[in-house]
Amino acid sequence: MSSKTLTKADIVDAIYEKTQRNRAEVKAIVESLLGIMKQAIKKDHALLISGFGKFEAYDKKARKGRNPQTDETITLPPRKVVVFRLSRKFRSELNNS
Repeated sequence: MSSKTLTKADIVDAIYEKTQRNRAEVKAIVESLLGIMKQAIKKDHALLISGFGKFEAYDKKARKGRNPQTDETITLPPRKVVVFRLSRKFRSELNNS
C-alpha cells in the first residue's frame, strides 16, 4: 500500500483550484490558519475542530533514559507533547469507508 503525505503546498493547490483567489492569497490564508492553530495549542493547550478532532498539548515529566551506544543512563528533560484525537464522527467515517 503506497501512500502520499498531504503537504501544505498540496492544501494550497487544492484551495486555489476551488476558489477565485490567486495562489499567493491562498498561501497567506493557509499560513494564517496554521498560525492561529499553533497559537491556540501553545496558549490553551487544546484546539477543537468539530467533526475532525482535537489537538491537545500536555507536559511530560523528566524521565530516565539510556544512550543505546554507550549504555549510559541519562535523564531526559521535561517536554511538551501534542496528541491528536479523532472526533467520533470522523472515526466512524474513516472506519466505514
